[in-house]
Amino acid sequence: MNVWRNFLTLGAVLLSSTVLAHSFTKGELSIGHPWTRATPAGTTVGAGYLKITNNGTQADRLTGATFQDAGNVEIHEMTMDGDIMKMREVKDGIEIKAGETVELKPSSYHLMFMDLKEPIAEGPNLKGSLTFEKAGSVDVEYKVEPIGAKDSSDHEHH
Repeated sequence: MNVWRNFLTLGAVLLSSTVLAHSFTKGELSIGHPWTRATPAGTTVGAGYLKITNNGTQADRLTGATFQDAGNVEIHEMTMDGDIMKMREVKDGIEIKAGETVELKPSSYHLMFMDLKEPIAEGPNLKGSLTFEKAGSVDVEYKVEPIGAKDSSDHEHH
């Protein structure tokens, strides 16, 4: 009986890991764990984070995105220049070289959700899409984490 109990426990752990660790693929690209933070009332901007792995032999480029409740989405980069934080739109997109992974994360590259119709609230996943120069468009869902979530490791352990 202990063997069956252990087997069922292992199966439940594997199933819950699969459910929590959501990913999407398009051609040779793998998009892992898209997530966003809940935003306070009255907020009209938010941010999206994820990992993109290029399993192919040619580079591709993230050129755009959508988010279901945003009027506009831009690709941004945040950098520090001494004590000054700078954020700028990355108009040419982000290259994902063959065999490499690019992570969009807080204080780095990220998607800026602008002109939100309503604040982002914890609850069901929210829909969006990513556009790539070669692979085209891929639909994704963003897991909504609490306002204080710091990085994807917070997301992956929920």
